[in-house]
Amino acid sequence: MNKKTLLIISLIAVAVFLFTMSSGNDVKKNEVEIKTTSKEAKELYQKAVHFRKSRNMLKAKETYQEILVKHSDVENIQLIQKELEDLNMNILFSNVLVPNKSVMHEVVLGDTLGKIAKKYGTTVDFIKKSNNLKSDIIRVGQRLRIWTGEFNVLVDKSQNVLILKDGNEVVKVYSVSTGENNSTPNGTFEITTKLVDPVWFNRGVIVPPESPENVLGTRWLGFDLPGYGIHGTTEPERIGRQETAGCVRMLNEDVEELYTLLVKGTKVTVVD
Repeated sequence: MNKKTLLIISLIAVAVFLFTMSSGNDVKKNEVEIKTTSKEAKELYQKAVHFRKSRNMLKAKETYQEILVKHSDVENIQLIQKELEDLNMNILFSNVLVPNKSVMHEVVLGDTLGKIAKKYGTTVDFIKKSNNLKSDIIRVGQRLRIWTGEFNVLVDKSQNVLILKDGNEVVKVYSVSTGENNSTPNGTFEITTKLVDPVWFNRGVIVPPESPENVLGTRWLGFDLPGYGIHGTTEPERIGRQETAGCVRMLNEDVEELYTLLVKGTKVTVVD
């Protein structure tokens, strides 16, 4: 065996070793060190991780929920909750069929994404994202996974959080900013307007979306109470405080995610 062959074999061995180490590190990045003395909790968490890695998302979700119900005393339970929330979003934006929460719609002559979205009470953007559609073009016979659950939103001003729910189930918890001096009104409202890159009307002055002085960020979800709604921000570092003029302020990437999911008419409840 000549030196050139030996060099090639050595390089291949090094590459395989580095790949293996990298893969192992990636696996570890997807796990937390569960802080508990409960053997059952640790075993359940490893099962959840296994299901997640094997793309069995519904079994993974079921197992995470079992941990949260049976082992709420886990010291770092908030990290388990975060993993479940991330999994929930992955399920929403996939084509996985969830019993009683989604259907498979076969496109028929005359269908458009708008008509399908209206039929099932969802958004065109949500249908496109969960079916990996790059345009609004659909064809007869095409099968589309459609989410049929009904979202609602709870804003807790005392914690500065917005909770996205599907029925009674918590899907995800977002950090938000609410009104200074508790100025965000309590009550149950409906989303009546949805705007991309909204113009801000500030005391009679029109502030265009590209202006750094436009505080609304990239999305606006307006309530049926004029002047109030959920929007993005130009100051992400200030999220989590009570300092707005009364609206609910979110990170742009978070409000964009919410915008994709919520239809006009979605209920938003605000509490102290």
